[in-house]
Amino acid sequence: MTTTLRHHAAKGFTLIELLIVVIIIAILAAIAIPQFSNTSNDAQEAALDANLATVRSAIELYRVQHNNRYPSIAVSSGGGAACTGASGVVGTGDVNSELAFREQLTNFSNRDGQTCSVAAPGFIYGPYLRALPAEPISNSAATAVITAANAAEPAAVTPGWRFNNATGKFQANSNAPGRDTNRLLSAH
Repeated sequence: MTTTLRHHAAKGFTLIELLIVVIIIAILAAIAIPQFSNTSNDAQEAALDANLATVRSAIELYRVQHNNRYPSIAVSSGGGAACTGASGVVGTGDVNSELAFREQLTNFSNRDGQTCSVAAPGFIYGPYLRALPAEPISNSAATAVITAANAAEPAAVTPGWRFNNATGKFQANSNAPGRDTNRLLSAH
């Protein structure tokens, strides 16, 4: 009878063995979970860097093709007959406005910065972007257009982008720290 009990007891784990295994798993989880939680922040900042590079390239190409002027310096409206004759929609953005910035990068344009939603006679430049991407940290595509060459850096954590049309500087509109706490998101 004792041999039967020994065989039966040898098949399972003791409470101490199970407790040790659970403690080891808990320690490993405590080490691994913070590593995985940082990956979403890392991915957002990598997307931020990629979006910045794309938009900055589009801004530079626009500047080269438009008499050394950055987007939003000129109105995006005008040139209506050629545009509407080609079944397009004429831009409506004013000088130094977010709408002009957006239309001049995402629509066809002429040398003066006037825009049309379709390729029409005289509207031979662009579009440089399909759409202005959302800033991935705040998920906002809003763009504050700044006109002063010596404008201060963002003073708060605000959503979206910031574009200085006097200097061509395009950045995240935030003073929040990034992964590297020594570098602000606006410094990307």
